[in-house]
Amino acid sequence: MRGRAIGLLGAAGAGLLATALTAVPGPSDVANATSPLASHRAVYDLKLLRTQGKRGLQSVRGRILYDFSGNACEGYVLQFRQVSELDTGEGKVALSDLRASTWEDGAAKDFRFSSQNYVNDQMANNVDGRAERSTDKVAVGLTKPKQENFNLEADIVFPTEHMRRIIEAAREGKGMLEFLVYDGSENGEHVYNTLTVIGREIPASESSPADATAGQTALAGLKRWPVTISYFDRVSARGEQTPVYAISFEIYENGVSRALTLDYGDFAVSGEMSKLEMSPSRPCP
Repeated sequence: MRGRAIGLLGAAGAGLLATALTAVPGPSDVANATSPLASHRAVYDLKLLRTQGKRGLQSVRGRILYDFSGNACEGYVLQFRQVSELDTGEGKVALSDLRASTWEDGAAKDFRFSSQNYVNDQMANNVDGRAERSTDKVAVGLTKPKQENFNLEADIVFPTEHMRRIIEAAREGKGMLEFLVYDGSENGEHVYNTLTVIGREIPASESSPADATAGQTALAGLKRWPVTISYFDRVSARGEQTPVYAISFEIYENGVSRALTLDYGDFAVSGEMSKLEMSPSRPCP
C-alpha cells in the first residue's frame, strides 16, 4: 500500500503503502523497472488491536478500500477510502470517512492530490493541489482549503515513488531507509520525516497467508517482506522523537500489501485483507 492509510483521527492524505536510495530516477529508469507495480483493488477490514493511555477505546471497526492502477508511462492512479467508527465506551461514537484520489507520474516529477474527510457526516477537511518537481525544488500549488503556493526541497519523495524505492531496497537486502515524504496531507502543507525498517524476506514457499491473497495467481512465487514505516513531525528536536503514527504491513514485490497494522500510539488498529481483485496492467509501449 503506497503512502499512508489514515483517517481514524481526521488527518488527511493517502497513498501507503508506501525513499531516495540515490537520486530521483528519470522516466527511462522507472519505465525499465524489473517488476511493474500491479494494478489491483483491495479491501481491508479494520478492528481494534490494542488500546492504552488516556484515549482508551472500547472498539474500532471500519474498512479501507484501496484501488490502484496505471503504469510508469501513463502514471499511477489511486482511489482510496477509509471509513472508521471509534467507540469510547462512554456513549460517544465518532465516524470518520476519508476519501482521497491521487495521480503520480512514473518519473516522480508530478503529483496531484485531492481529499475530503468527513467526521460524523460533517466536512472536516478538504484538500486539492499539485506538486511539481524541478532540478532544485518541488513547487506546490494548492487550490483547497485555500489558494497557496510554496516550495519544498527537491529530494522529497511522493507516495508511489516512496514505496517503489522501499521495494528496490528490500530486493537489495537493505534494512533501513530515511526519507522526507510529501503526500498532500494536513491541509496540503505537511512534510513528514519517515523511517522505514525492512525485515527478512519471506519466501513464497515459507508460509501461505489465510487472507484474500491466498490462491492469487498473480502473487504466486513472489517474494514479500515485513515493513514498518514510522512518520515523524518535521521539527528540530534533540534526542529521540516519538512518531505521529506508524504503519506495518507485508509487501509483495509487485506492490500489493497485506496484514496492515496502523499504530497511533495510544491505540493500534489491524487491517485484514478481505478482498483482492488483480487487474491486467498495461505495459509501457
